[in-house]
Amino acid sequence: MAKNSHHPDHHMHVGVILDMESPVGEMAQKCMTMAISDLNATPSQNNHPLKLILHPRNSMGQPLKALSSAMELLENEQVEALIGPQTSEEAELLGELGDRVPIISFSASCPSLSREKNPNFIRMTTNDNSQVGAIAALVKKFGWRELVIIHEDSSYGNGIIPDLLLALHEGNARVAHRTVIPPQARDIYVEAQLYRLMALSANIFIVHMSPSLASRFFIKVNELGMMSTGYGWIVTDGIANELSVMDQSALDSMQGVIGIRPYIPPSKRLHNFSLKWRNSFFTNQHHQIPEVNVYCLWAYDSVWALATAAHHLGATTSIENKDSANKFAHLAAIPPRPTGSDLVRTILRAKFTGLSGEIQLKNGQMQQPLAFEIVNVFGRVKRIGFWTQFNEITTKLDRSTVAVQSPSVRDMGSIGWPGSSLAIPKVQRIMPKAGKRLRIGVPIKVGFKELVGVELDPVTNATTVTGFCIDVFKAAIDMLPYGVTLDFIPFTNSNILMGGSYYDNLIYQVYRQHYDAAVGDITITANRSLYVDFTMPFTETGVAMIVPIETSRSTNTWIFFKPLTVDLWLVIGAFFVFTGFVVWTIEHNDNDEFKGPLARQIGIVMWFSFSTLFFAQREKLISNWSKVVVIVWLFVVLILTSSYTANLSSMLTVHQLQSMPKGESIVLPFNSPADQKFLIDLPFKKHSSYPLRKVEDYANALRDESQKGGISAIIDEIPYVKLFLSKYSDQYTTVETSLYGTEGFGFAFPKGSPLVPDISAAIAKMREEGKLYLISQNWFQNHSLYTNQDSAAKVARLDSYSFRGLFLITGITSALAAIASRKYMKKESTTLQKHDVADKPVEEKFSLVSDIPSRRTGSKHIRRYSY
Repeated sequence: MAKNSHHPDHHMHVGVILDMESPVGEMAQKCMTMAISDLNATPSQNNHPLKLILHPRNSMGQPLKALSSAMELLENEQVEALIGPQTSEEAELLGELGDRVPIISFSASCPSLSREKNPNFIRMTTNDNSQVGAIAALVKKFGWRELVIIHEDSSYGNGIIPDLLLALHEGNARVAHRTVIPPQARDIYVEAQLYRLMALSANIFIVHMSPSLASRFFIKVNELGMMSTGYGWIVTDGIANELSVMDQSALDSMQGVIGIRPYIPPSKRLHNFSLKWRNSFFTNQHHQIPEVNVYCLWAYDSVWALATAAHHLGATTSIENKDSANKFAHLAAIPPRPTGSDLVRTILRAKFTGLSGEIQLKNGQMQQPLAFEIVNVFGRVKRIGFWTQFNEITTKLDRSTVAVQSPSVRDMGSIGWPGSSLAIPKVQRIMPKAGKRLRIGVPIKVGFKELVGVELDPVTNATTVTGFCIDVFKAAIDMLPYGVTLDFIPFTNSNILMGGSYYDNLIYQVYRQHYDAAVGDITITANRSLYVDFTMPFTETGVAMIVPIETSRSTNTWIFFKPLTVDLWLVIGAFFVFTGFVVWTIEHNDNDEFKGPLARQIGIVMWFSFSTLFFAQREKLISNWSKVVVIVWLFVVLILTSSYTANLSSMLTVHQLQSMPKGESIVLPFNSPADQKFLIDLPFKKHSSYPLRKVEDYANALRDESQKGGISAIIDEIPYVKLFLSKYSDQYTTVETSLYGTEGFGFAFPKGSPLVPDISAAIAKMREEGKLYLISQNWFQNHSLYTNQDSAAKVARLDSYSFRGLFLITGITSALAAIASRKYMKKESTTLQKHDVADKPVEEKFSLVSDIPSRRTGSKHIRRYSY
């Protein structure tokens, strides 16, 4: 045939292969018909001779039927392109035709479909792998660390799994189990798989399957009660895209489901299309108008992409041999279409704005959308947020489809969970057996029940477990992002199956998986770590030595000098002399008791100042200034004498802490992990393990000296030492020892238990937030474990720096009083002199001797004033 680009009414025949019995197939056909109508109504299209003619075929959802339909279209209708098929399985089978005719699919999203296998295959939809980041981000946002994946056993269902597992792993989520369901599985098979999941105690699921299988699946899920409070369900876009066209019974069974689907930005063109869509259903008198979904929009855009490329190439040559049907009876006999490769290349280079947004193909498929929409089925399908390709969950998008904010879960709208719950489901640890609870082995202790206490009610036979270790374990369990049910089981001697200590046998029971964990005062050791996995320690590490507090009296002859330092003694002596001198300066002019020969006056000064030390001064003071000086000085003396007395008393009787008791007996409690390490290397006459099981046993053993059959010191782990000192801190104390260190207490789990890192992380968080300290305060008194020996046996001497404020006050007071007194005396003398001269004759003004009675003493003193 000759190519004629100017034929007035040339047509391009396009085959359409859809499952017309499915809602998507029916809607897609209608959308493509509307696309053809819109193309014909376009002014530029009216000036172009090329018209698209669609030839729809019903595959009935069967890949072989789709293949036979494609062959029939190629042979009888001589189509030059195929739109469809609808499923990934059909697309894979029709891929054999890819080198003979272009195939455009708007719904086959399996990652295995690629142009490397089918050069003429074009995917006008997103790859399933583009949504794994959104799913992983959502799982992380909800704090789920363990979940189950349920997927269809088909190329569509299996294709997403590798990338999904990787994305979840990078988000620290563990896939504990995978359930695979065939596409044509009967309801009884689905029910059996759900029972298995219930037996595992799983409650968080990701579902990836076709909408037809999902409808039947969720109806069974609801019937079995797995849509109740505590469950969490996330579905992929294959299901979320078709929520609006699902049967009402299936939608009612999916209440509480979270879905991910590509976000279609609003536009005026999309709005007009939606109005036209609704009007077409009103014309056909449909009772329920289905909502336009993304597959319908992609089908519409597929027709426009094909038409745009065909217009760009011009009219193609048609094969008009109508008698050649028998010639093409076999697939291999179908020749390639003359313009097929050119048409594909033109479509791939095209860039236009469709109903679904910007259309640009790369590597034969639509690029990952800038954002995914997060929806929630809760009464109706509602949007609760977005996920952008920048791995952010947000509640709003700006015009460039960039996340505006990264909200908390509470900010993501009101999420409705299964069972009409508004609380985020907590992950239940997935167990190997139905309804299994964790069996926690707990040691039975005679003493130190503040650490672990086991009480058995004789009436109800119920076991009550308390103690510091139990409270820490329960608090750590409560902080996990999933729920764990516990049964505390006391470990009795009858459980022992091997030799060794009681605690080693408890560890062995965990190793044999008779217990799921061991909780108590269990020390982390290298040997035990060979059999079990320990969490990080939740107590202080190391050991301490308990020693008695010995009291001794000092026999130092000159100890009464020691309360004060030399500089303070000198300062006090100087101020005694200074204060006496100030008082003498103020009083000696008017007070006869401070007059007399020089030697007498010096004696008076020294006697008066030092007698204030005992408040025994007998001299009567006349001047108010001297009285102020003495009052301040007496206050200083009172403070000094009180401080001296207190310090001297402390020095006369001091508590001397016994240091490392070399050459004497020392023991370690029986079953202590320390006794296996260094007893033979300790420098003591006698050292051994001793059956110390209670706090009272420690005190009784230490009460008698080693010569009387007792012991001189006890070395034990810090938690036991703290408990002992909380009751006997007035009689015993500790000294540091670097002989040995333990790793502290930890919780033991079987090797490889996934609970170990989670519990360790919870312990670390409790330590950072101070919760671990608060729990310890409930069980231990706030006792400082190590006391500095020197500080306890040696009382600090008082120095002048400690009393600098007092000396400053008395010094300033004395100086000011002395200065004020001198000025007052000088002023008083000048006033009296002027008064006397004014009353005498002139001849007496040059020499005046008058007897002036003393205003202070009443006696007369002769004062001479010369002018």
